[in-house]
Amino acid sequence: MRFKSKHKSSQMPEINLVPMMDVIMTILTFFIIVSMTLTNQQNAVNVTLPSAGEGLSEQKTPDPLVVSINEQRQLFLGKQQITEEQLAQPMQAYLQQHPEGAVVLNADRKLPYEEVVKVLGKMRDIGGDRVSLAIES
Repeated sequence: MRFKSKHKSSQMPEINLVPMMDVIMTILTFFIIVSMTLTNQQNAVNVTLPSAGEGLSEQKTPDPLVVSINEQRQLFLGKQQITEEQLAQPMQAYLQQHPEGAVVLNADRKLPYEEVVKVLGKMRDIGGDRVSLAIES
């Protein structure tokens, strides 16, 4: 004999997600705490930090040696006109006197780029990586 239900259920069963989210958050918190304690123990490095008085004093870099080239392809060291052959001696003297110094080529905007690269190449042969090109803004 079967019993028939007089009351038909028209509602869908619902799942309560809040308890499941509580469990997931608890597990996540547990793993975060465990991972933080394990990483602190494994990667511990003893470092001796310097005190404020042990730092190096600020060294002032010397003013750069400025070599200019104008639109007529004339070289100037400061305000004195020189030739490409005369450029080597003052550059070498400057670089020996100022180990931290640099030589800067200031070229005219109207000068063809080929000429600038040629002079810059000769300067790099003399001064190595301590030669740079100045750009006007």
